[in-house]
Amino acid sequence: MGRRFGWLWAAYSASAIGTYLAFDAFSVIAVLVLHAGPAEVALLAATGPAVGAVAAVPLGPWVEFRRKRPVMMAMDLARFAALLTVPAAYALGGLGLGQLLLVSVIVAAADITFNAASGAFLKTLVPADRLLMANSRFESTNWTALVLGPPLGGAAIGLFGPVATVVANAVSFLLSALGIRAVGGGEPRPERTGVQRLRAADLLDGWRYILTSEALRPLFFNNLAVNALIMVAVPPLAVLMLGPLGFAPWQYGLAFAVPCLGGLLGSRLARPLVARYGQRRILRTAGALRAVWPLGLAFVGPGVPGLLLVMVVEFGVITCSGVYNPVYATRRLECTPDDRVARTLSAWSITGKATTAALTALWGLLASLTGPRAAIALAGVLLLATLPLLRKETATVRPSPATVPPSPAGPPPNR
Repeated sequence: MGRRFGWLWAAYSASAIGTYLAFDAFSVIAVLVLHAGPAEVALLAATGPAVGAVAAVPLGPWVEFRRKRPVMMAMDLARFAALLTVPAAYALGGLGLGQLLLVSVIVAAADITFNAASGAFLKTLVPADRLLMANSRFESTNWTALVLGPPLGGAAIGLFGPVATVVANAVSFLLSALGIRAVGGGEPRPERTGVQRLRAADLLDGWRYILTSEALRPLFFNNLAVNALIMVAVPPLAVLMLGPLGFAPWQYGLAFAVPCLGGLLGSRLARPLVARYGQRRILRTAGALRAVWPLGLAFVGPGVPGLLLVMVVEFGVITCSGVYNPVYATRRLECTPDDRVARTLSAWSITGKATTAALTALWGLLASLTGPRAAIALAGVLLLATLPLLRKETATVRPSPATVPPSPAGPPPNR
């Protein structure tokens, strides 16, 4: 894959490990340091990402016509600086919920902007026939960090205090910025045709392209629905397992940590499966299978059988997602012209975060009215209704003339 990709992968690995070391760190700080109640913790968990997604709306079109590496480094440094204010305020005795909310907004907006820029940059860095390999490596790194990060983060909080993992996360973004800088190489400044200034109409370009693309539109709606419906069942399941079913917190954590190994397995299987059966067949099969498993969570019971049921279901969901995610990410890049990647990925991410936040709040209300088991079952049934969306995905990628690079010199822009 080359030295430049190696540095990009190292940068991604550093930030992934830091992110999962600090998994749910703000909620822990809110409870242990600020003595916040459930409503305040829920507000912190939902408001920061939602407002951050709104703040990121104008950044997608802006990123499109900027060099991507400087944008990525700037977003890493913004997250580094924002996160460092938390331990600083804690040390000075001035940490408050408002600051945590503000930092959460900054980090969420920077996350979306970084991901949009990194997708566009990867397409210029990696040859088209190795995009799936690159995405599979990122996916396996993500699941490895998810398996290792939260337990190590919990231990770090116990040993060094509640803000220890926030410091580690901040440092990980600094290391990521240094890794991206080490990628090196020239990067031409994207040329903007037509109107030179950003207009209000440009803010909708990403959504406009997604909704008019026969290849992207079904993937978009399927991904929005499946991701949101999988996530909305997590809070009711936590209430059910930790409440009426009597599971200990360590058992609840174990039920979700061990199945993450399936993500590592799935990401390693993605390339050989695509080589043997083809991209579209794997995309449809893995995408369908990840939506079939969650209905089983509605039947969880107490004791060891219930714990094993959750682990089996989650292992199935995560393994199928591990196969699906890199294939879907590759397909999305292949179907997007080079001059629209940043806007498309930004619009995709913003919509996903907003949809998941809204449906999670709705499912919380539903669970309070009907009970957690009914809410979990409804999410599982609705997941089955998403299956026809993948069947509408078109067979052929028809590159737009905009995907042709302005100069024949150098390798083709592929991510």
